[in-house]
Amino acid sequence: MDSHLPWKVVSLVSAGLVFFAAGCRKTPHITLACEATPPAIYQGEPVTVNAKAGSVSTKKHTDVLYTWSGTGVTGDSATAHVATDALNPGTYAVNAEVKEGKKGKEGRKPEESATCSASFTVKEFEPPTASCFANPSTLLPGGHSSITCTGVSPQSRPLTYSYSASAGTISGAGTAAEFSATGAPSGPVTVTCNVQDDKNHSTTAETSLSIQAPPPPPIPHVQSLCSLSFERDKKRPTRVSNEVKACLDEIALSLQANPDAKAVLVADSTAKEKETTAKQEQHAAKHKHAKAQYFAEQRAVNAKDYLVREKGVDPARIAIATGSGDDQNVQDYLVPAGASFSDDVQGTTFINETAFTPEERKPLPFTHRIGKPKS
Repeated sequence: MDSHLPWKVVSLVSAGLVFFAAGCRKTPHITLACEATPPAIYQGEPVTVNAKAGSVSTKKHTDVLYTWSGTGVTGDSATAHVATDALNPGTYAVNAEVKEGKKGKEGRKPEESATCSASFTVKEFEPPTASCFANPSTLLPGGHSSITCTGVSPQSRPLTYSYSASAGTISGAGTAAEFSATGAPSGPVTVTCNVQDDKNHSTTAETSLSIQAPPPPPIPHVQSLCSLSFERDKKRPTRVSNEVKACLDEIALSLQANPDAKAVLVADSTAKEKETTAKQEQHAAKHKHAKAQYFAEQRAVNAKDYLVREKGVDPARIAIATGSGDDQNVQDYLVPAGASFSDDVQGTTFINETAFTPEERKPLPFTHRIGKPKS
C-alpha cells in the first residue's frame, strides 16, 4: 500500500476495509426543524413557531444563536411569535436559522449553521348568518309590526344591521326595527334584513307580512224616530196638534244633525177609517162633486207640510208613505246616506203627493158649550 495515500486503515472487518478520511469532523452537521402552531388561523389570532435544532455540539463554550424572518415575526430563541392582525387571507412562511460555535464566531463553518421554514394559513372569515321575524305578520291598513333580526358571526365579528321593505316603510337600527303599513296596498310585503360584519361580509334574511284589505264600511240602516199620534183629536183626526208638533220638531233637529240623511213618514189608518174611505169612493163614483177622505195619506201630507213650512226642511229630504197598521199613528224614520228604506222597512207604499193638499192648521170655532177653542 502506497504510504502517500490520504487514508489510514483502522480495522479489517470480514472481507472489507473501513476507512475514515483524515481530519474528518467527529460530529454531524447541525440540523433545524420548524413547526407553526396552529397551522391555520383567522386574522388576529396568534401563531407560534418552534424551531428544534439537532446534532448541536456538546463542546464547552459552544454558543447557539437563532434568527427569524417573515411578516410579523418576532423571536430570538427557539420560539418565535407572529402578529396576524394585519395579515390578509393567504399562506405565509416563517424562516429560521440556527448557528453554533464559539461566542462571536458562530456559524463560521458550513457545518455550524442550518435553516428551516414553516408555513401557516390565514383563513378567510366566514360570512354571518341571519334570521328575520315579524310580529304580527298580518296587518290591517296603517298597522305596525315589530321586526326582529338575529345575526351570528362564526368568528364573533361585530355586526351592523339595515332593513328594507317592498311596500310601506321600515325604520330601526340594531336587531330591532318597526314596519308601518301606512300607504301600502293590501297584499303580501317582503321585509329584507341585511347583516354585515366589519370585514364587508354580508348576508340577508327575509320575512313576509300580509296587509289585509280594509274591511268594508258598515252598512247604514234606517233608524226609528218618534211616533206621531193623531188619536186625541176625534173631530180632526188628521190635524197636526201641539203634541204632534213636538215630535216633528225632534225630527227636524235629527235632519239638521244629519245633513246627508232623509226622513220617511209612514202613516196608518184604522179599519173603520178605511171602511169610511171605501164607502166615500163608491159615492164619489156616482156623484161628480163628491170626494173621498184618505186619512193615512192626509196625516202624512200634513206632517210633511209642517216640517217644510214651519221648520224649513227641504221637501226633497222628506218622503211620505202609508203602512199596514190599524191605528192613527205616523211612524217616522231617519234614513242615513247609503241606507235602503225598502230593505229595512217592509209593507209600505209611497204616496203620490200631488193628489193631496195639506190642511191648514185652524183651531176649532168658538162655542159657548166648549168655552174656548182647542189647540
